[in-house]
Amino acid sequence: MISRAPSARRLLVLLLMALVALVPATAGAATFPDLIRLPDGWQPEGIAAGRGSSLYVGSIPTGAIWKADARTGEGEVLVEGREGRAAIGIKVDKRNRLFVAGGPTGMAFVYDARTGEDLASYQLTPEGTAATFVNDVAVTHKAAYFTDSLNQQLYVVPFGRGGRLPGQGKVRVLPLTGDLQYTTGFNLNGIAAARGGRALLAVQSNTGLLFRINPRTGVTRQVDLGGASLTNGDGLLLIGRVLFVVRNQRNEIAVVKLDRSLDRGRLVTTITDPDFDVPTTIALQDGRLYAVNARFGTTDPQPARYDIVRVG
Repeated sequence: MISRAPSARRLLVLLLMALVALVPATAGAATFPDLIRLPDGWQPEGIAAGRGSSLYVGSIPTGAIWKADARTGEGEVLVEGREGRAAIGIKVDKRNRLFVAGGPTGMAFVYDARTGEDLASYQLTPEGTAATFVNDVAVTHKAAYFTDSLNQQLYVVPFGRGGRLPGQGKVRVLPLTGDLQYTTGFNLNGIAAARGGRALLAVQSNTGLLFRINPRTGVTRQVDLGGASLTNGDGLLLIGRVLFVVRNQRNEIAVVKLDRSLDRGRLVTTITDPDFDVPTTIALQDGRLYAVNARFGTTDPQPARYDIVRVG
């Protein structure tokens, strides 16, 4: 279900046309189920699209990764869970590597998105950090950038020649300055790369503000949304200058049209769906949008059902 204001009609038509254009010609006969069921008790948070029709979903408490086929709904465990790991935000890069934000572990993990092989792990938070929550990741051709919802900084994993993964010693902390001010609660959450990696966008969950970040200097500038709020903002998806912001506890996805400078944005519509149950992140696969239900607040999450929702 898509709730929309009259002024958003033209944008939505253009956006849907663009999404349809991305669907391969052979996809017409595919099933593309509305719901893709995850293993009971999975407790997901992050979702990412990969090669072909692959979708990846992490498990918060175990760090395991589930790989599903968007066309059939079938899936399997790609990465087994293990002690000392967690999976929050995830992204797949052009080299078919899966980058995973490790939440309270203060770590990042990198896997082969085809085989599940463990390629690298990084300790992001400096020694002595009292509390951390590495929440989400954006990947450019130069580096992977991780948000920390409790500390006003990004963690940068820079790539070597040909995109080679670095050693631990190359990982650096990028303090965030400028307009952004951390307050009590969860701050920066979802992050997305813009302008070919020359800029980053991130949402501050507790204040509902959106920021543009210089990935080189860490200077932040608040994006003027004309008074609109993105509280409970979680995962981000940027398509051109259209930004999708998942608002988890509100069971909706805000759609923001950004200007060319990324200084301003306009909330043009809100997407809802009867199958939403605290969605957290979103991905684009085969020209279709998919959100994952985290179901935060479920009284007994271990045996609970969890799903990926095909949006629209």
